[in-house]
Amino acid sequence: MENLEISNSVLDTKDAFWHSRNVTVYNSIIKGEYLGWFSEGLKLVDCKIIGTQPLCYCKNLKLENCTMEDTDLAFEYSEVDADIHSHILSVKNPKSGIIIADSIGEEIWEEPVMECNCQVVVRDGCTGGCQMQMRRVV
Repeated sequence: MENLEISNSVLDTKDAFWHSRNVTVYNSIIKGEYLGWFSEGLKLVDCKIIGTQPLCYCKNLKLENCTMEDTDLAFEYSEVDADIHSHILSVKNPKSGIIIADSIGEEIWEEPVMECNCQVVVRDGCTGGCQMQMRRVV
């Protein structure tokens, strides 16, 4: 799919948005495995993301004010700008950008770690304009 907007929806699918271009999803629940792999210009705003290995191998991925549930191995080799207001089970080898979350269970940096310029940040236990702590920059 290309040049699409979706809003106020519930998507229960195995692998939505694979190889999509310029898709924006607003105020929706997206449940599935391998969500958004190889997408370019995928933007999720005020969405709840549920499922394993989401948002890997993405270019120009943006998440604004989203939550994640049961999401492990997220963002592998992705160029990502993510603001997550929940816990992420695990983040694996993000390629570039910044991932901000309330908490992250595990950061996985497999050897050999590819060239990476990604910041992984965890909020310091408070809401609003709180100080954030840098967790990892490779």
